[in-house]
Amino acid sequence: MNHLESILEHNRGFVEEKKYEKYLTDKFPDKKMVVLTCMDTRLIDLLPRAMNLRNGDAKIIRNAGAIVTQPFGNIMRSILVALYELNSSEVFVVGHHECGMTGLNAGNIIEKAKASGVSENTIQTLRNGGIDLERWLTGFDNVTQGVMKSVQIIKNHPLLPAGVPVHGLLIHPETGKLDVLVNGYEE
Repeated sequence: MNHLESILEHNRGFVEEKKYEKYLTDKFPDKKMVVLTCMDTRLIDLLPRAMNLRNGDAKIIRNAGAIVTQPFGNIMRSILVALYELNSSEVFVVGHHECGMTGLNAGNIIEKAKASGVSENTIQTLRNGGIDLERWLTGFDNVTQGVMKSVQIIKNHPLLPAGVPVHGLLIHPETGKLDVLVNGYEE
């Protein structure tokens, strides 16, 4: 049985047995928070527990490295939607120690893409079209700098509502210990 079949089989029982009932909530976060964090598998359950978040407490946005790379990209749009449309009132950027985006090498990714069948012609077409693959596929030198840069992009966004605290934290992916880098209440 493949993953899709296994998921669908489990889902049938989940719905029939009404196991979803304990997760019922609405679309508005109870704690009025939006959290940007990394997609690292170690954080899926650990981060909400370490932050005392239950289902429905916060809007959680995940990407590689908890990075906002540009002020008008998908991540910033999601943050603004959470603030303006979904009643969130503060932002938490939570990076983590031992992040795979630390020292990420765009050249390695491009080479792996080629090895998986992406043609050199496709790579050149993207570059000729103005896509800076090295910039787009880059990470950060260290996770603290990554969180701080994301916090700055969010805080300085021209559409950010006045007075919204933007916090920067690091979580340890084994213990869940949180360290504050930026206290948005003090800014």
